[in-house]
Amino acid sequence: MTTTAESPDTGSAPAVPRAHCIADSAGGVTFDVTGAARPGATLVLRLRATAPGADVLLPLTPAAEGLLRAVLPSTVELAEGVWDAYLRFGEGAEQRLEPGVRDLRALVDREPGPDADGVAVRIPYPGRSGELVVRSWLRRPHAETGTIGFGADCVTVHGRLYGTALGPGAAVEARRRGRGGRVHRVPATADGTNGGFTFTLPYAPLSDGLDAKEWLWDLWLITGTGGAEVRLARLLDDVPMKQVIFVYPGSAVGPGVVRPYYTGANDLSVRVDAPRK
Repeated sequence: MTTTAESPDTGSAPAVPRAHCIADSAGGVTFDVTGAARPGATLVLRLRATAPGADVLLPLTPAAEGLLRAVLPSTVELAEGVWDAYLRFGEGAEQRLEPGVRDLRALVDREPGPDADGVAVRIPYPGRSGELVVRSWLRRPHAETGTIGFGADCVTVHGRLYGTALGPGAAVEARRRGRGGRVHRVPATADGTNGGFTFTLPYAPLSDGLDAKEWLWDLWLITGTGGAEVRLARLLDDVPMKQVIFVYPGSAVGPGVVRPYYTGANDLSVRVDAPRK
């Protein structure tokens, strides 16, 4: 998908630094910056966290008249999370970057090779205030959710596993957040494709005994007895915030309404809500 930011103000206000972004299928991102062609400028990526690590500094070099270019190679590892983008001018102040055109076509229906040990995903997009951010995921191994089918009292999920394989005793666990540590487990089976798996999760055990306004269940793929535990997520496309795009139907089961959903990190979970009175 290619998206375009609003046109910059053409009045007398100084040009706002704006980065046009091109993402590639390997996880690299190219930033073409306009409105800030000053010598010695650097593009800074800073992890948004309570205790962030070191900034990632990307030198800007002239690419055309009025255009500076910085490249984030796929070989540079970004910790998982949200990275804010800034311009730094020598030892002076920093300035936030706004997003321009974002060319994300290489991310659509992305499919890592069969020998991939996991996935590294970077998606540039506008933050809540319109600023440029880069969302990074680093999953090794990774369980990518695909087609989801809905019954009246269950959900069936097809996915693909990267970086490891299913073994004897493979299962999916729904783990309830909060007190009690309650877990519900169902079998996961290989579907005959390379790394493919499927499972069906009934809703009744997730709703049984509901005693709060909501229960939240996180879904984990257990690759086999003694094997890796992998969080189920949907990462291999160009949509940075799945929860506002993929909205799934709810079913009234037992004392609650059960609905799969994607978290803010694009992990697959299930919520159970008490009926409204």
